[in-house]
Amino acid sequence: MTHSESTPRIGKMALCVAASVLALSACSKKAPDTAATTPPTETASTSAPAAPAAAAPAAAPAADNTDTESGVKYASYTGDADKGKGVFVTCQTCHSIDAGVNKIGPSLHGVVGRKAGSIAGYSYSAANKSSGITWTPEKLFQYLEDPQHVVPGTKMTFAGFSDPQKRADVIAYLKTNS
Repeated sequence: MTHSESTPRIGKMALCVAASVLALSACSKKAPDTAATTPPTETASTSAPAAPAAAAPAAAPAADNTDTESGVKYASYTGDADKGKGVFVTCQTCHSIDAGVNKIGPSLHGVVGRKAGSIAGYSYSAANKSSGITWTPEKLFQYLEDPQHVVPGTKMTFAGFSDPQKRADVIAYLKTNS
């Protein structure tokens, strides 16, 4: 094989790797590596006073509270399941819509109306299992805006969809798989 024949193959492979990295990064919000950025501790005689501890995370909204951080309401949007299927591509790295198919995250088949943390065989975080949430469309709308705010301590590292229409579209798609 000549160099010119292998160049397109290498370019396609590089494109696939880049696309995979982008898809995975869209689903994860990695905490900063403080070990690499924190300077070594100095001796007691030269160290500055300790900085105040970080503020505790805000309390989760009540299980029946569906107020979003942006103030928008699910009822203000009409979801489009076809568009939601396209948006769901972001989710399918970690979730399946097929019944009984758990991935990094649990199957989302039948999620609308289901109690949080209730799929048998999936290892949920304690925060999710004890949240008391039932996944109504309104609660999903709130959760998909900022999962860590709604269930502090969830294993789901997705940062959320800031666009309320995308959230409504995904929920419409999930409803078709319930």
